[in-house]
Amino acid sequence: MGRFLYWMNVSVDLRIEQVPGDNGAGEWLRIDEELHREFNARAKELALMVQGRVVYEVMEEYWPRARTDESLPEVMREYGHIWTDAPKVLVSRTRTEAGHNTRIIGGDDAVERLADLRAQTEGTIGVGGATLATHLLRARLLDELLLFTHPAILGFGRPLFDDYDRPIELDLLEQRAFPQGVTMHRYAIQGTRE
Repeated sequence: MGRFLYWMNVSVDLRIEQVPGDNGAGEWLRIDEELHREFNARAKELALMVQGRVVYEVMEEYWPRARTDESLPEVMREYGHIWTDAPKVLVSRTRTEAGHNTRIIGGDDAVERLADLRAQTEGTIGVGGATLATHLLRARLLDELLLFTHPAILGFGRPLFDDYDRPIELDLLEQRAFPQGVTMHRYAIQGTRE
């Protein structure tokens, strides 16, 4: 059985974007080459990526072109290859087509179909998107959090989860500090269903 891992860059106050539409690319992020190499290494280890429509469309817009953009650092071109080549699932009620090794799950039974996908997958399944992660958390299907916390307090903006109001216990699995003041914490979420 696989594990759903919600991976996100966050501010100290657990915001993932300050202004609607910045799609996680705000100036408050401190992503240097070392941190990007960490992202690349972890992304290579994923068995599958599952992304909500908004996250998928941001990734789809940028990373396939980044593979061959010589103006970008090698580490970013590498991630372009990783994202484009990885098997992906797009969770969307509105999209009917997607490229880049992607299949679509939509409809009212999407969460149960994701539960089946988790049961049939060996390894870690990366989750991208606050709405999707919140649905998985509510269904007790989200297994882990991987948070890269940047030294900024945004004060407002999109939170890590959407309107989740129940306490959840976490177990710290891993932590690491990066230059620029970024810290990484990986947590297991207690109470997920088998």
